[in-house]
Amino acid sequence: MKKIIVIGSPGAGKSTFARKLQAVTRLPLYYLDLLWHRKDQTNVSATAFDGALEKILATDEWIIDGNYLRTMERRLAACDTVFLLDYPLDVCLAGAQARIGQKRVDLPWVETEFDEEFRQWILSFPTEQLPTIYQLLAKYGENKKIIIFKTRAAAERYLRELPEQ
Repeated sequence: MKKIIVIGSPGAGKSTFARKLQAVTRLPLYYLDLLWHRKDQTNVSATAFDGALEKILATDEWIIDGNYLRTMERRLAACDTVFLLDYPLDVCLAGAQARIGQKRVDLPWVETEFDEEFRQWILSFPTEQLPTIYQLLAKYGENKKIIIFKTRAAAERYLRELPEQ
């Protein structure tokens, strides 16, 4: 377990899980949101994002947190381990709501409201993105370790039982 991606719905707690995993594995952790978003809430170009991602993928060890479906195939092809947080919709909505007003290491600004567009993205995730993610896992998962959590309790249990590296 040296090249890991953490994926799942917004609000599922991918970044929190990735930080806890990083504390155990000591692997470098990269947040795709920090590659994509600028502090002024604009985005870098797709070319700049892809270039930064390729530099990470070219290294020997990493944890990459984030979905970004457009680049998921590249990350799946390069990784050896996938963690999918496939939690119920109400858990993800509550998770996104709970972080409003909180300073986070995985986002370059503090969210001040539960943006309706973001809320809609979470609501549509199970039908618009999750099926594609499962298709990609089937396509690239043959030689990968794929761990799917359906509850936060299962993810926490896994982290507690993981031996320190």
